[in-house]
Amino acid sequence: MANEGHQRKDAIIIGAGISGLCAAKLLTDSGLDVVVLEARDRVGGRTYTWVDPSVGYVDLGASYVGPTQDRLLRIAKELGVKNYRINEDERMVWIEKGKCYAHDDYYPSFWNPLITLDMNHVIREWDRIGDTIPVEAPWSAPDAEMLDNTTVKEWIEKNVWTETIKNFCRVQCELNVTAEPHELSLLFFLWYIKQCGGFMRISSTDNGGQERKFVGGAQQISIKMLEKLGQDRVKLESPVSLIEQDDQGVRVTTVQGDKYEGKHVILAMAPSMSQRIIYSPALPAKRNQLIQRAPMGSVMKCLLYYKKQFWKDREFCGSTLSVDPECPFIYSLDDTKPDGSHPALICFVAADKCRDFVHLSKDQRRDRVCQYYSIAFNSEEALQPINYVEKNWMEEQYSGGCYTTTFPPGMLTKYGRSVNRSCLTIMPALRDFWETR
Repeated sequence: MANEGHQRKDAIIIGAGISGLCAAKLLTDSGLDVVVLEARDRVGGRTYTWVDPSVGYVDLGASYVGPTQDRLLRIAKELGVKNYRINEDERMVWIEKGKCYAHDDYYPSFWNPLITLDMNHVIREWDRIGDTIPVEAPWSAPDAEMLDNTTVKEWIEKNVWTETIKNFCRVQCELNVTAEPHELSLLFFLWYIKQCGGFMRISSTDNGGQERKFVGGAQQISIKMLEKLGQDRVKLESPVSLIEQDDQGVRVTTVQGDKYEGKHVILAMAPSMSQRIIYSPALPAKRNQLIQRAPMGSVMKCLLYYKKQFWKDREFCGSTLSVDPECPFIYSLDDTKPDGSHPALICFVAADKCRDFVHLSKDQRRDRVCQYYSIAFNSEEALQPINYVEKNWMEEQYSGGCYTTTFPPGMLTKYGRSVNRSCLTIMPALRDFWETR
């Protein structure tokens, strides 16, 4: 019987992002009574679609989906959320040392054949090492300790020959996990790429991680799950302050003093964010240490809107990759709506570039991005946007950054086993679900 003032549930889920809401949907469909507690005033977590007449809709958070993300595509289809292909039919642009090189493939034909050899060598080596890393237990890889205690920067300095490809490797860290090479364990970085299907899968648009977006925005998936679950099951603006557990079950208290009692609790949140909760009994020692050492990445999304897709007039698709340390962004894509409305370019400012970019004013940030678009597409029209929108995920109180948790050197082999070892009880139905991932 529930204590006075406690609302009794089968499971209490903390976090109303896609993971938390999927867990709630799975359990609810199984006939269980759940509640989802969300700190923000909205659902979606790191997916956030801003709707406004000036832009139509825009994904300021996570947005891209591609092959191998079958579960996300399946739930989107079930909810009636359609997707569309990102255009890369025209030429792309490589930015380096203030100059731009148009190309049709993943990278341009370099004048120096050593650069091409270097590029191919890096891609082959990253995938080769990744093939030795078990997805479910990276700490059990044959050279796990050596890989984990090596930074990506150290590997680059030892194995990469040319300045161009050293910068390319740096950019891959910034682009894929929004951190710098010196901050990352080599084991973690190559494990991350391995989980995404290898280097070309994670890096490509066609047949890769950036192949598609959702019509109407990615946050729709969470909003539609909320509609199915019902407002009574999802409590917004309810940050959790305390989790207590004993033989009778789990008790959860929010900052406002609302209390919930249940058999199980699921934390659907970034590890670093779980530090804000008081636990009784305390978390296991290694889990407590882990969440102090697993920071979120640093990224800002910047969108510039124009009267028309001027880049297409010059036979460019809008995609750029910059290995130029002076360029503020590392990557851009066409973000025009699939019906051709609201012509836009979106770019990613990540890792140290993001940490430096925030010291400029918003107008200065806009102008810096415009300047490099003008160089990339050889167009004065790039300097004449009609709207500018940006989102700095470093300032998000309940995310702490984006896209994902990162692991510094030594973390996976010392603390990694506590990642998939539950410190609180797990619903059997969810355990079965997780084991199929």
